[in-house]
Amino acid sequence: MDATARPPVTQRALHWLKKEALPLLVMLGLLAAARDTLANHYVVPSGSMQPTLEPGDRVVVDMRAYGLRLPFTQHALMDVGAPQRGEVAVFDSPADGTRLIKRVVAVAGDRVDVRNGHLSINGQPLQQPGNPAAEQFGSRIAQLGLDMGGGPDVDGVVVPHGKLLVMGDHRGNSFDGRFFGFVDADKVYGKAVAVYYRRGEGLEWLHL
Repeated sequence: MDATARPPVTQRALHWLKKEALPLLVMLGLLAAARDTLANHYVVPSGSMQPTLEPGDRVVVDMRAYGLRLPFTQHALMDVGAPQRGEVAVFDSPADGTRLIKRVVAVAGDRVDVRNGHLSINGQPLQQPGNPAAEQFGSRIAQLGLDMGGGPDVDGVVVPHGKLLVMGDHRGNSFDGRFFGFVDADKVYGKAVAVYYRRGEGLEWLHL
């Protein structure tokens, strides 16, 4: 037998898989796990959050904001916080599982009223004086889209324990919690941090 003969094809293939393909697969798996547990992005599909978010906007989503999860599952490894009023969150719709992006407008225990698209939380109107198209959530200011009206009114609804009420900023053009009900706080996918790409304008960084 020729001592310099090449190894069989199957042996060479296994060697290649071990040396080249396996490290690549491991790296891709780690990147996928990081996207699922640390940071990801979301492409805005509709105008329900205008003028804050435009259709086609690409948004950075912080997956750690509301807890560190086991990759590719909803199993929480560490609780680090809960969604707060005014934050823009990404979650799965209770209606049909579609992934949505909306503003958290009320948390557990809050009493909510909505009149003509304007919110009152625990009897306190959020509308800014002199600016009917803006609401204040603590240090956050939300600019509203009211060109299509305010959408359904809400009368004195109290958010249950462990739940959130979410709404779109484009109040008359948003399929939100006024239609599909409350969202489980512990199942929110992540917090939208900033727009990093806007159609027609290119790369930028707009904090939410």
